[in-house]
Amino acid sequence: MERMLATPADAEIILKLYELRTEAVMRQARAWMTGEFWPKTAEEFFVVASNPADPHNAWFRQVITYWEMAAAMVLHGAVSAELFVDSNGEGFFLLAKFAHILDEIRERNPGFLTKTSEVVKRFTSAAARYEVVLKNIEARRKSMAAKS
Repeated sequence: MERMLATPADAEIILKLYELRTEAVMRQARAWMTGEFWPKTAEEFFVVASNPADPHNAWFRQVITYWEMAAAMVLHGAVSAELFVDSNGEGFFLLAKFAHILDEIRERNPGFLTKTSEVVKRFTSAAARYEVVLKNIEARRKSMAAKS
């Protein structure tokens, strides 16, 4: 990817994305998604993801659609990819978190995290960031398994 300077409009979008992440319900949803929801299998994943009666389903949908929307902005050129990658890691974290069951998830939900995946495929800086996050997630899963 050729380096290009981000514009003031790009910076405004990044700041707005940050502001949206600080909304109270979104903070709760993100805390649950990043800290508490660690499905080991696709079935455990779908207990929440496919069940509107599950109390965490709305949080799940809120966080996933937020990051997919943000990734779509990058893919459609609305915001600088490099600035986005430099400023946001959580979408990559979520992709890495579900990497071990991603194929099974996509068998039932083919669109799951496809925009984030496309950002990783299309932009070298995103792929590099994702690889670092993936290694951290794998180490965290091993640590969690050792504690159980």
